[in-house]
Amino acid sequence: MERSEGRESCCTAVTEPPPVTMSNVEPERVDQPKLTMMMRPEYGTSGQEITLLTNHLKVSIRRPDEIFYLYNVSVSGTYDEKRTVNIKGIGRKIINKLHETYSSEFAGQKFVYDGEKSLYTVGPLPRNRLEFTVVIEESSAKNASESLSDNGNTNHSSKRSKHSLHSKAFLVEIDYAAKIPLRSVSRALSGADPENVQDALRVLDTILRQQAANRGCLLVRQSFFHDDSRNFTDVGGGVMGCRGFHSSFRPTHGGLTLNMDVSTTMILSPGPVIDFLLANQNVKEPRYIDWARAKRMLKKLRVKAKHNNTEFKITGLSDKPCNQQLFFMKVKNGGSSDNGEETIEITVYEYFTKHRNIELSSSVYMPCLDVGKPNRPNYLPLELCYLVSLQRYTKALSLIQRTSLVEKSRQKPRERIKVLADAVRDYSYDDDPLLAACGISIEKQLIQFNGRVLEAPKLKVGNGEEVSPCNGRWNFKNKHLFTPARIERWAVVNFSARCDTSQLSRELISCGRSKGIHFERPHTLIEEDPQYRRAGAVVRVEQMFEEIVARLPGHPDFLLCVLPERKNSELYGPWKKKSLTELGIVTQCISPLKITDQYLTNVLLKINAKLGGTNSLLAMEHTSHVPLIKDTPTMILGMDVSHGSPGQSDIPSIAAVVGSLYWPLISKYRAEVRSQSPKLEIIESLYKPLPNGNDEGIMRELLVDFYTTSNGRKPAQIIVFRYSNIHV
Repeated sequence: MERSEGRESCCTAVTEPPPVTMSNVEPERVDQPKLTMMMRPEYGTSGQEITLLTNHLKVSIRRPDEIFYLYNVSVSGTYDEKRTVNIKGIGRKIINKLHETYSSEFAGQKFVYDGEKSLYTVGPLPRNRLEFTVVIEESSAKNASESLSDNGNTNHSSKRSKHSLHSKAFLVEIDYAAKIPLRSVSRALSGADPENVQDALRVLDTILRQQAANRGCLLVRQSFFHDDSRNFTDVGGGVMGCRGFHSSFRPTHGGLTLNMDVSTTMILSPGPVIDFLLANQNVKEPRYIDWARAKRMLKKLRVKAKHNNTEFKITGLSDKPCNQQLFFMKVKNGGSSDNGEETIEITVYEYFTKHRNIELSSSVYMPCLDVGKPNRPNYLPLELCYLVSLQRYTKALSLIQRTSLVEKSRQKPRERIKVLADAVRDYSYDDDPLLAACGISIEKQLIQFNGRVLEAPKLKVGNGEEVSPCNGRWNFKNKHLFTPARIERWAVVNFSARCDTSQLSRELISCGRSKGIHFERPHTLIEEDPQYRRAGAVVRVEQMFEEIVARLPGHPDFLLCVLPERKNSELYGPWKKKSLTELGIVTQCISPLKITDQYLTNVLLKINAKLGGTNSLLAMEHTSHVPLIKDTPTMILGMDVSHGSPGQSDIPSIAAVVGSLYWPLISKYRAEVRSQSPKLEIIESLYKPLPNGNDEGIMRELLVDFYTTSNGRKPAQIIVFRYSNIHV
């Protein structure tokens, strides 16, 4: 949008000197406009009053004068080796051991630890700086070559495996950092905005996290997941959706509350490793397993061995199958203790069957799991190992997995309320000594408040008719579209062998004309060549477009594409990429199981909107009676940023902004889309100046469109709807 006359952009260098001010002229003060946040005028009175339940629990603070003390925690190696330690995952174990060993040093103070760098207490510790040496003893099974009984008899009947205890010493330093008054929460609730309120809420959230960690939950930010098979749902590929709970303390108009919601994360299916690999690679028999792919998938996963109930971390796979993989094992020369030891070479299969009396069957010809060190392998047969539960799956889900997860995670409101109420009852959130020390209690009942059901706005459709939505739905049966499109040069392409495209096109035209659409007969019906049906999706799409170019005289207005699968068709992505991004052709994909008038009407609503038509308007919008907008040129924006799936940290994020057109209408929009840095929530391309002084930003494009479609009017006010999933 061009700048107004007489105004200088704040980002443009001023090349001319400022005007000279005469000495006898008194400068005039220009008051800057005062900008204030738009406040809610009052509670509404329209509509039917109803009682609502919210997923918040009331929190009471009986001792608001309590103070939290923040201490920074650093963990390194022993005094001899001052190495930095990555304490994520082992930090809680170290701190719990520290408190157990040196409880007197804490002077009876209860503490909460965030698992990384921060430790909080209700009262101060005896000294501002404390140093401890913490020894962690871990039990680890020895290499199979050393897993004989103490007497070295290779024909022993004992089924126990020999373990060794190895110790690791850590230097833990705890330094005082700051005081965090709980009073800041009360002040925030009374309308003040103290600096420490977020810090105090963070302490309370950390208390809930520690409570969940002590119960063996998987923690993912402010969500936690219990090891309960009732919360697991299989989405295919050896992956499960695990239902858990998000919890956080929130200051609200009604006071401090605990916000509870259902959360889902992805985990690997626990159980036998072989079963997991079959599901992960979608094969029916072990002989079809791709072991190179399996090695990449299994690395760093945790397994338990059935024969000794010991947990290991997978480091790789053996180079040879179980019945051929050799290792060296020490045995004694006879039963006498006077005789020396000798080293023999033996296969993993022979060791477990002859020396451990464990029968192996399914994994004899498979590689073994390596759970040892790089220079000291420790081989375990696959059938003796099973994956430990609650291991996060962070790779991107396939389209089929995502669809399955959405369908199986869907809950009706009553079911969702029951799940949350049961969680509050079963997990006893306020049963924590630190919360009790602060006098904090959490009610068990979800908070109720009053709401109102507003009358649904009427819609204006074609021929001057109005439609009244009911229960969020409206019907276009026997109705005309407000502004029907014209569809003249179009074609049908068919990837499905079971669809009669001739009948489909006739019924679509008939239904479209009844809605007011000017619908010509399709220029051609193109069936896929059967010889390409087993080819890859990209090849099939390219071949189909070659047919389209050969059969059509020019650029089509529209293409109707019939896909072979109703959901998750592998053709959908390549088809849309080719038609929209490369050729700029409007398309509509369908896969009808049964052709009905309702189905065709829903398809036509999408087609009409894509081709620039208008299905309906708000009745009050049609008569220019929308409050705050009808008299003042107003632009409405909607903004969001979508990010790559978990495991796709290098995938660019996509920023999308839609802006309203044709003021005073509010139902016509144009979208602008930009890619940006991965995981960036801020939209960085709203304003994008170029060296030549031009602007390629999103806002300029939308402002120009608003100006040209609104009879040369510039927006006097802008309303922005910005969705963000960031928890503040």
